[in-house]
Amino acid sequence: MNKRKPLKRDIKFSTTEELRANARKSYQDGAVTSTYELDVERVIELLNIALASEWVCVLRYLRHYYMASGLFMDAVKEEFMEHAQQEQKHAAMLAERITQLGGEPDLNPDVFIQRSPTEYIEGETLRDMVEADLIAERIVIDLYRQTIMYVGDYDTTTKRMLEHILAEEEDHADELSDMMEGLDGKPVSDKII
Repeated sequence: MNKRKPLKRDIKFSTTEELRANARKSYQDGAVTSTYELDVERVIELLNIALASEWVCVLRYLRHYYMASGLFMDAVKEEFMEHAQQEQKHAAMLAERITQLGGEPDLNPDVFIQRSPTEYIEGETLRDMVEADLIAERIVIDLYRQTIMYVGDYDTTTKRMLEHILAEEEDHADELSDMMEGLDGKPVSDKII
């Protein structure tokens, strides 16, 4: 039988009494315990930036869904609606995590554009719409990667949520890149970098 060697980490485990006492000290703080080592206000700020970005994306995708018209548009419209619905789910996940951390999700539509690094671009042609969506996806991919690097293993709940959202955003970018290639007849990497 192969015995595993214990991991060598310098982690001080609290006694049962210490765990109980710490939990009772600030129980009104919910999920944020004394072992939370990040600046919780900064994490909430970053999540509110992502939340604003998601809502801008929801609105832009919905606009593109309703404005896309012409022959063979059903598949493209379906993709726009699917992306809008997924972005709305991301927004709900972010808002929920913000409240778990003791913050308030900023859902004031007046600040979405100000806070979001993504832009609301209506687009005049289908190509304009797909390009705007692809650029926005690339922006949030970098935003999520940077936020994941910031939280690291100090907030694994937030990290796992962001990794899940990031994977879907990468899928969106891949799908939009394929659409651009279909519209232009050549790889999108030659055009947008």
